[in-house]
Amino acid sequence: MSKISLETMNAEMQEQQNELLEKFDRESKTRKFQNPHLAQAIYWIAIGIALYHFVTSFLGYPPTHLHRSLHVAMMSFMTFFLYPANKKASRKTIPWYDIVLAFTSVGVAVYVWGDYINFINRMGSPNTVDIIMGTLLILLVLEASRRISGWPLVILSCLFLLYGLIGRYMPSIFTHRGYSWGKLVNHIFINTEGIYGTSVNVASSYIFLFILFGSVMNKSGMGKFFNDIALAFAGHSKGGPAKVAVIASGFLGSINGSAVANVVTTGAFTIPLMKKTGYSKEFAGSVEASASVGGQLLPPIMGAAAFIMAEMLGIRYSVIVISAAIPALLYYLGILVQVQLRASKNNLTGIPREELPKVKDVLKERGHLLLPILFLLYMLLFSGNTVIFSAFCTIVVTIGVSMLRKETRMSFKDILDAFEEGTRSVVSVAIACAVVGIIIGVVSLTGFGLNMANAIIQLGNANLLATLVLTMVSCMILGMGLPSIPAYLITATMAAPALIKLGIPDIAAHMFVFYFAMFANITPPVALASFAAAGISGGDPMKTGLQSVKLSLAGFIVPYMFVYNTALLLLDTTPLVAIRVTLTAIFGVCMIGIATEGYFFAKLSTLFRVISFSGALLLITKNPTQDLIGFALFVLVFIVQKAKASRLQETLQKPYEGDEN
Repeated sequence: MSKISLETMNAEMQEQQNELLEKFDRESKTRKFQNPHLAQAIYWIAIGIALYHFVTSFLGYPPTHLHRSLHVAMMSFMTFFLYPANKKASRKTIPWYDIVLAFTSVGVAVYVWGDYINFINRMGSPNTVDIIMGTLLILLVLEASRRISGWPLVILSCLFLLYGLIGRYMPSIFTHRGYSWGKLVNHIFINTEGIYGTSVNVASSYIFLFILFGSVMNKSGMGKFFNDIALAFAGHSKGGPAKVAVIASGFLGSINGSAVANVVTTGAFTIPLMKKTGYSKEFAGSVEASASVGGQLLPPIMGAAAFIMAEMLGIRYSVIVISAAIPALLYYLGILVQVQLRASKNNLTGIPREELPKVKDVLKERGHLLLPILFLLYMLLFSGNTVIFSAFCTIVVTIGVSMLRKETRMSFKDILDAFEEGTRSVVSVAIACAVVGIIIGVVSLTGFGLNMANAIIQLGNANLLATLVLTMVSCMILGMGLPSIPAYLITATMAAPALIKLGIPDIAAHMFVFYFAMFANITPPVALASFAAAGISGGDPMKTGLQSVKLSLAGFIVPYMFVYNTALLLLDTTPLVAIRVTLTAIFGVCMIGIATEGYFFAKLSTLFRVISFSGALLLITKNPTQDLIGFALFVLVFIVQKAKASRLQETLQKPYEGDEN
């Protein structure tokens, strides 16, 4: 194939990906400026923003309010230039009012910087100008969030602001004394528990750097490497393309942290392959969606969630990574089991080996791209350096490593493009984090988190299982349509305290709410990842969403497993116990897949599907006796289904034997 035709194909694929992103991901509907000078100006501003965050991560950040106010101003500025006010607004020019809003955002930061010492000293006693500027900031971030993500987060924030004002009139369990607008603005604007609080802190440090790292990795060709190495390892096996989708999407999703972007990037390649192999449109789309969402559960990066969780809980990053590893692998095992069973049931084959890349060739061409990831793991787990410094060094190493081979070498323009794309990618998450700061501010001021925890416990009648179910539902509702990080921050603030009050370890509670906040991306009615996958596969969006839930069923049960059996998180356990509970969990996840697909060597009867699911539930507890019963049920299903498959095989062979005679 000629170089020109290959470039044309890549350009067409990129265009299709952009169209899908804009259709299913509001965050991608940005302006394409007609004026080249304006486009260039925004390009260089975005690079400047990335360089500010990159350089200060090495040299040190300015004082808290200065750095965070500047970060929010930069992100708001980019929002009003990039995102039109509504669907009818021009995407080629920028109206005067967006220019005013952009520079007003900068004006708030200038106010904080210009009167910094007095501004801090007035904490608790804001003057009139403070209240005006704080009100402006709240309105600006709400409008910025509306443009990027739509109304859900804005409405939720407004409800919390209203709750802060009229709390004395709320039902008794949620009653508080009520606060004036000035008190609310003081807490949300001047205090570090509001907009300039934890959520913006993580956005301006960890999230920005790791999204920038993902952009640099993507520019070096890491996405192609993941696809090719997955094809080389699994493409030839039964149902190979689906396994390729699971492996490639898991790796890529852990780095980029965006389920929808992951679906579009990897799915444009894997979904057509799955359909060609024989998987239905809905199943192909659901495999990609489920695997893409799971990437955010997969260490070491978890879409930056690992670092935020460590920050919120005040524990080492390494503890989060170690605790998250087994549940994430169980989630992916659950998907792979169903993929394998579906391929066996429908007699689907893999891709012929001669059409696949060879492992040796892939590693020779792009294997060096693994070095930055290994370097990052070393820096995070063994070097003793901070996460921020580790991220800075890894970005530098990634650029350096890409230069080792011609196929991955980045030009100076490629590096600038990666920095510009990194800034664009972080805007949506950063603005969402700023708006989440409003919610967190009201929660901390009014004690809503404690009240919410009490309400969930009361509704669950202090029963752990009932409380877990209510928390799960709350997390999935709160996570609808939100980027993963803001979804986790909200659920960790409002839902996790209920579990902690019932004696669940902090890390288990936070991991539980994080899982279900992520699953909002594949669960109808607002299943953005599933809908994006359906857009590529041509399948029905709702059916794809429901199939995604079936594929991810193990993931819906795994959080209950590690709450009831914290040894799965490797908390306060011995190596022998950890090995036992992991092995029984593996059998449990396999039985969930068997029950869901209704196939194991041969088609399962309804009775044996029930037996399989019952065995799975027994295997996920920490009770050794129940584990033995569950394993016995697995052996029973294995023997019966193996015998059934043998009888079917004999029946199919008899006519041929007769012909030979």
